[in-house]
Amino acid sequence: MANKGTNYNEIAEQLHRRHGGKMATALRDAAQMTRHELSAYYTPGVGHISALVAQDPRRLREFTWTNNLVAVISDGSAVLGLGNIGPAAALPVMEGKALLFKHFADIDSVPIVLDCASTEEIIETIERIAISFGAINLEDFAAPQCFEIEDRLRETLPIPVFHDDQHGTAVVVLAALINACKVTGKNINNLRIVIAGVGAAGTAIARLIKEYAPSATIIGTGRNGTLSLEDASLDAAKRALLTEDILEDAPNTSLSDALVGADVFIGVSVPNTVTADMVSAMAVDPIVMALSNPIPEIYPDVAQSAGAAVVCTGRSDFPNQVNNALAFPGIFRGALDNGVTQITEAHKLAAASALANFVTDPNADKVIPCIFELGLAAAIAEVIV
Repeated sequence: MANKGTNYNEIAEQLHRRHGGKMATALRDAAQMTRHELSAYYTPGVGHISALVAQDPRRLREFTWTNNLVAVISDGSAVLGLGNIGPAAALPVMEGKALLFKHFADIDSVPIVLDCASTEEIIETIERIAISFGAINLEDFAAPQCFEIEDRLRETLPIPVFHDDQHGTAVVVLAALINACKVTGKNINNLRIVIAGVGAAGTAIARLIKEYAPSATIIGTGRNGTLSLEDASLDAAKRALLTEDILEDAPNTSLSDALVGADVFIGVSVPNTVTADMVSAMAVDPIVMALSNPIPEIYPDVAQSAGAAVVCTGRSDFPNQVNNALAFPGIFRGALDNGVTQITEAHKLAAASALANFVTDPNADKVIPCIFELGLAAAIAEVIV
């Protein structure tokens, strides 16, 4: 756990200023560069390599770093905890994501922020630069635009495109839920689940849980209470969840009312929206995932005191931190190594199961692994085939 007295803002400012950011490039051939090697790597030798790629563009991965290179791309419109801060302010976060790629899966990545005015500009820009990369990680794009951006890029690009805010979160949540059910003795297919905040992450969570447990009942809530087709203001993405029977149509109900008798609460929304009384009104041995960060919907210790059997959080100073870095390094590692051109629902389900199975003896304080456990990324990469 983190030291609660540590001033990470001050430490972050010192480290970022000292090193001028977090990223640099390095040569794969670590030997001293001689005139002989320079002539082979650049002129005149590189012309031969370019000619080979021109003859067969599929050989690009063989001769360039695209075999291990991910573009981490954002427009800064929905940065965790900060909102729409724009592309320049989002770049430190994208560098941080690149750091995680390298540290946990030895994947090279390039942080890119886009100063684009429209969804069409974003899509066109990414399509034009995609040839330089082996995969695309979309980061911190706001809903509902993020759905269209990812869907269209997945259709047009021959490399994996993965919006981690959606799918990385969903994979880790499902893994935690699988093991929380082992701890509580609940049948995942019989669960009544309430998801507060059905944006990018909430939508993906609902879809992946329903894929894994088709008989589970899932209710979504937003600013106006539970989601219902009676609400004419619903955007197309939320309406689709209801018409496709991912979410139950639950008109005119508050979050408080929806939680009465519920087995699971998953919060990816607004801080301080769940009280101890609301947890006490849930079913026996409720599972609470209060993932808003840094301020959760309800603090883990409060939820536990109110009767929660398993509590997950977005914070690093409590057990069971739901952190996307548990999933995305291994998912991309597997995709790059195994020539996967599209990350599918089957891949996400396999990743969630691998992540859950990595915990050999789940208990209330450990339903998902620690991010620093050796072999985690490799175990997930094995199932992305």
